[in-house]
Amino acid sequence: MIVTESLTKRYGDVVAVDGLDLRVEKGEVYGFLGPNGAGKTTTMEMLTTLSTPTAGRASVAGHSTAERDAIKPQIGYLPDDPPVYDAFSAREQLEYVATLRGLDDVSDRIDRLLERVGLAADADRQIDGYSQGMCQKVGLVQSVLHEPSVLFLDEPTNGLDPRAAREVVDLIADLSVDGTTVFLSTHILPVVEELADTVGVLHEGTLVAEGSPAELKARATDDGDGSLEQVFLEVTDDGGYLTDDATRAGVEVDDG
Repeated sequence: MIVTESLTKRYGDVVAVDGLDLRVEKGEVYGFLGPNGAGKTTTMEMLTTLSTPTAGRASVAGHSTAERDAIKPQIGYLPDDPPVYDAFSAREQLEYVATLRGLDDVSDRIDRLLERVGLAADADRQIDGYSQGMCQKVGLVQSVLHEPSVLFLDEPTNGLDPRAAREVVDLIADLSVDGTTVFLSTHILPVVEELADTVGVLHEGTLVAEGSPAELKARATDDGDGSLEQVFLEVTDDGGYLTDDATRAGVEVDDG
């Protein structure tokens, strides 16, 4: 559902994403990790057709990212700052998005989703009075309203309290079970560990580690009882693992 080949983005002399090769299967949750400035959001912008690659290529849901009109109906995207209108209520915001997407008879789905993320009681309040977490949940609902094949999430639990975060995590898990492919970027490692089938770590625009959470944790310590945090800290500290067959076998490399 997501394939990139040598995907690269440069801004002048700065290489934001450098030769990225990814493959994400249908229904998979791919956890995309990396420090601030690693190129995660830039990658998402290219995959959602908001930015054009400098080199390489990518496809989403079977379409090249150059085919923007073909991809847009297939994807949902929640950026780290959800686009919502303060003057609307949550219900009005979602009805507006449904109109833009040409969706009919979605009132019941809107009600179900608002209930699912704990916003039913506030659905008709003006968004201007919402907390950051509530706005985040409205953004998530509008990103899945049209039942996309591929869902891109950039920090979906940002600003959420533990209960609200649990509601969002459970919704993402259910979407994946139903066949939605999820490309998830977050700094909350327990969320990645719970949801992700595969984890990729980006550092300075380069994929420096990839594997299942269990595989990556097993490489973190000699006794195989490591953590994703240990892996993250190690591979983003000017070193790391290869991402070829040697990496998948647990071969550590010294870039020095």
